[in-house]
Amino acid sequence: MDTKHIKISDYNYPLPDERIAKFPLAQRDHSKLLLYKHGVVSEDIFNHLPDHLPAGALMVFNNTKVIQARMHFRKETGALIEIFLMEPAFPVDYEQIFQTRRHCAWRCMIGNLKKWKEGSLHREFDINGHKFVLSVSRDNSQNTEVATGTNFWINFDWDSDEVSFAEILDSIGELPIPPYLNRETQESDKTTYQTVYSKIRGSVAAPTAGLHFTKDVLEALDDKGIHREELTLHVGAGTFKPVKTEQICAHEMHSEYIVVKRTTLQTLLQHDCKAIAVGTTSVRTLESLYYMGVKLQYNPNATEDELHVNQWEPYDDNRNGKIVDGISPCQAILNILTYLETNHLEALHTSTQIIIAPGFEYKIVKMLVTNFHQPQSTLLLLVSAFVNGDWHKIYDYALSHDFRFLSYGDSSLLIP
Repeated sequence: MDTKHIKISDYNYPLPDERIAKFPLAQRDHSKLLLYKHGVVSEDIFNHLPDHLPAGALMVFNNTKVIQARMHFRKETGALIEIFLMEPAFPVDYEQIFQTRRHCAWRCMIGNLKKWKEGSLHREFDINGHKFVLSVSRDNSQNTEVATGTNFWINFDWDSDEVSFAEILDSIGELPIPPYLNRETQESDKTTYQTVYSKIRGSVAAPTAGLHFTKDVLEALDDKGIHREELTLHVGAGTFKPVKTEQICAHEMHSEYIVVKRTTLQTLLQHDCKAIAVGTTSVRTLESLYYMGVKLQYNPNATEDELHVNQWEPYDDNRNGKIVDGISPCQAILNILTYLETNHLEALHTSTQIIIAPGFEYKIVKMLVTNFHQPQSTLLLLVSAFVNGDWHKIYDYALSHDFRFLSYGDSSLLIP
């Protein structure tokens, strides 16, 4: 298959607004669970998920945490300016930037940009009864044009050594719920739009397949003998970016930061490099690891930045999404483990821009837990690749059996 020239119009389906879940169910794990097993579709309730998984399998979760990435500032003229944090600029490390004092910088999207040509914006905030002032300014020398519009370098400065940037976000930031919900963020979203196992701050959107899991379901997985591992991929706003080009070769994927611990890689190796992925973000991370291991086969001294997986890397040089040069998934993972040991690293910190679409051959992920995705989206392409093009059967069933769609919607377990 010529993956790059797939027509996105072939991945369209009618999605009435009333089928988009605007709010989650009162009990996370009571959502419906569509089951796709070797071409046969049925349904169950999500809290029965462990019943459908093989004992001893490895299940991989994305433990990223959504940050309150949206801020509003009022100009003296009355104009309201929105600043949406996209990724750290200074310092570039996610862990460090949330602990900064007095100053940091982010790459941001700006709402109502035409009303903010120059100068600083200011906003008072209150923490533990003490008042502080946050100032933001544009550094035009650092700005870069990107495919999603203009990505601005924004400096954040505040008048205290006592307050971290994380505390500022908690005080005045707003949780950025998906635009297709067509509603304002509510206080309840601060809880319901986070997975129960979220730990590492950095995402601007939730890894929504994980929203259905509860403490009870996780304990049931443990009782079944399912091994659980976590990795981190910080979900960017690009996850909502629609494919607007006729063929996907002209669509630019967003790059996302990932962290995978050495212990997780060791566990993956113990499971013959086969995993059940919770969500498309876990998929993109796990499948990217293969290509990172391939790079290390030929360049064991690569930097972590050089291990970044480019969008079309799996398909370039006649690879066609298949195994590269006979390098097995376990050899690729072993290469990464050797790299970490050689460089005295406990975790791999890098990024991926991978696009998974029909023609891609999955190397590591053997089962997938995922929600129902937007028409003509890269996530739907990923699902189609996983079920060998059989996505219509799944989505037709979901539409005709009252399943709820998108971030707060129902779930599915896909076993090709």
